[in-house]
Amino acid sequence: MLTAERRAHLLSVLARDGKVLAKVVAADLGLSEDTIRRDLRDLAEEGLLQRVYGGALPAAPAAQPYLARTTLATASKERVARTAVALIEPGATVVLDGGTTALALARALPASLRATILTPSPSVAVALAETTAVEIVMLGGVVHRHSLVVGGALAAEQIARVRADVFLLGVTGVSAAAGLTTGEVEDAATKRALAARSAQTWVLASAEKIGAASAHDVLPLAEVAGVVSDGEDHPELRALRRAGVTVL
Repeated sequence: MLTAERRAHLLSVLARDGKVLAKVVAADLGLSEDTIRRDLRDLAEEGLLQRVYGGALPAAPAAQPYLARTTLATASKERVARTAVALIEPGATVVLDGGTTALALARALPASLRATILTPSPSVAVALAETTAVEIVMLGGVVHRHSLVVGGALAAEQIARVRADVFLLGVTGVSAAAGLTTGEVEDAATKRALAARSAQTWVLASAEKIGAASAHDVLPLAEVAGVVSDGEDHPELRALRRAGVTVL
């Protein structure tokens, strides 16, 4: 089998099954696992999939630059936002992450809500100021152009002084196999730091993130209170539930 044929086959398996198991594909094609792993590595370098232990998952479309994501799965993000509103109780101190799903949540909050919301996202802070009466605390630091959230040493210093009731976490991939992932290593570190300063963490997971993966681990699924999504019948959400993850 030619290299191009193997790689086309791997992509077709990924599209059909939502994952590639290197051992299974190698056995099906009568090839070595090393050959399949090399093909997966090359496809990952082209951005066509995300390598994980034992195979590959779809590359997260949510890892695109911020502006490209503003038109991605907008209806799904709005449904997730409407569900996540119930996690914010009056008087609570909340960390609302950056990203377009968090932005949808900021716009979905009741105008009369009384709460304190901390955010690393200038876009989320502006949306909160425009549509709600909450107290807004903007975390400072270096603004990453890809995600439009702050990070770095200054942000870490401020986060170490935060105490929150709930952290509404944005990621680019949610998978029972790969866990919670994102596309930027510094952003992953900032998210972990915010989770560590919050009593509980809920994941905002619109449709394009379910079953996808990115390069950098954020948190194990066991360390979050649950996942908020709108894909009730998605097989990946069923896998999460079987693994003991609460899914709203």
